[in-house]
Amino acid sequence: MKAAWADPLSRPTTNMRTAERTNIMLPARLTWKDQRGATRFASVITRDVSDFGVFVECQAPISITKFRLVHFQLERDVRDINGLPESLRQARLLSAVSRIHAPTRAGGRQGLALRLMVDPRRRSQPERLETLVETAPLTLIAALAGSVAEDSLVRL
Repeated sequence: MKAAWADPLSRPTTNMRTAERTNIMLPARLTWKDQRGATRFASVITRDVSDFGVFVECQAPISITKFRLVHFQLERDVRDINGLPESLRQARLLSAVSRIHAPTRAGGRQGLALRLMVDPRRRSQPERLETLVETAPLTLIAALAGSVAEDSLVRL
């Protein structure tokens, strides 16, 4: 008898991703330093990409740990493909290994899920105070800060 919590079909699945994924196979390269400080390289193929992450398959198994920081870059001749997220068009992106799929005995390749270290675009959050300083009148800034009474402000 199976427990209901162990059955994946009985649990609701929701997509928690912040960006849509695109299935695309492109050649790329990973560069990182191992625990001894030696620079390592690996040729990989992307399987799916998004604005904030990419899943790659290694052409040969590599020794890498979860949370290792790596530099990810697409090969130069594929960076201008239509539909590619803007973040991936850069030369090198700092990324963190977030998940590792071991190679299978049947010949399946090792896979790595990479979290791209790009500045997330927060469309739903209000503007920050630094942005308002550049664009808002002085009285509005003081009202937001709450530290100065409006009648004590110097008019320019």
